[in-house]
Amino acid sequence: MDIRKFVEQSIGCWRSQRSAHHLIFSHFEAVQSSIEIVALSPEDPSVLELCRSYDIDPTAAVSPFYMSWEGLSDWDEKEELKGSCILAPVPDPDHPNRGKLLRSQGYAETIPAVGDYHLTDDGSFVLHTPYDRAMAEERIWFVTPNLRCRVSFIKTSAGSGVVTASFSTEIRSLVSGSD
Repeated sequence: MDIRKFVEQSIGCWRSQRSAHHLIFSHFEAVQSSIEIVALSPEDPSVLELCRSYDIDPTAAVSPFYMSWEGLSDWDEKEELKGSCILAPVPDPDHPNRGKLLRSQGYAETIPAVGDYHLTDDGSFVLHTPYDRAMAEERIWFVTPNLRCRVSFIKTSAGSGVVTASFSTEIRSLVSGSD
């Protein structure tokens, strides 16, 4: 699997059930959310702007996409869990299953971020993203074309201690044409 195929498989609307363990607070959280992933043209102005903001040649980016999410948590029902970002994978020309992932907004901190990704032999997408105050590690894999799993760790900025660990199952929403 390469990054193009991984992104292509990810396009769509997903319903997610996430279980998170916030180790620092000794708290367990359940989050239900919807995630929408939409392919973008490499010439989309938001993709060009994202690449330029990191001094990356926009022609190096492949399969850019827009992701939005909205969810509900059982921890703080008043907290608004929603957001969106533009993402642009930039494969390493010498190692096609490795590269950078440019994000207009990060996962662990809501700031722009660049992570290092690689795809494993079994097709799992693994992402390591350093932030100002944390380090995020994510692994996403497909169980079937319409079911994927995601494991995420938020670590200390040095990467030595785990602050949050979560597991998500994500099911693609399928629209039936027989309605």
